[in-house]
Amino acid sequence: MEAFASFFSGLGLSAASGLNAYLPMFTVGLLSRLGFIDLAAPFNVIEHPLVLLVIAALAVLDFAGDKIPAVDSALHALGMIVAPMAAAILFVASTSSFGTVEPWLAAIAGLFIGGGTHALRAAARPVVTLATGGTANPVVSLVEDIAALVLTIVAIVIPVLGVILALIAAFFAWRFFSRARRTWRQKEHVNGVGHH
Repeated sequence: MEAFASFFSGLGLSAASGLNAYLPMFTVGLLSRLGFIDLAAPFNVIEHPLVLLVIAALAVLDFAGDKIPAVDSALHALGMIVAPMAAAILFVASTSSFGTVEPWLAAIAGLFIGGGTHALRAAARPVVTLATGGTANPVVSLVEDIAALVLTIVAIVIPVLGVILALIAAFFAWRFFSRARRTWRQKEHVNGVGHH
């Protein structure tokens, strides 16, 4: 049973990493440091105070920068590398103690899930920026951060629910993205008509 839980936990943590590469890693490291979860070596390095401090600093910089329309694009480009790597590390860390998934397969799954989630997020943000003139960016970013944190905690405490929440979040994110894209296209059409 714990083996299956670790697999679902890895899925949830990978999805959360796609939304925010640093919050899931920091949360897992902190919970391990406090003794709430056990990380097998070499992944227990995440709980080292210096590593936690570095991740926390990166999380704060990312949190602030992602609220600024011009800066968030650069962070999302960097995130195409960082998010999949963080997702892969957390997926392998989740399943390593139980041997439910081969480490290389877990890493590939983490890269795919984290990278895919981040790619959708990065693709949606420019559309949101154009549709709202950048005014919705801080709100969308904050929602992503909260979703990443909630998904991380749920993926650890109730792994199966974490996967369900990730799927529900993906559905609503897609609906929001589609709506923002329609708004953007309508604005383009109105501006195009206005020029003739």
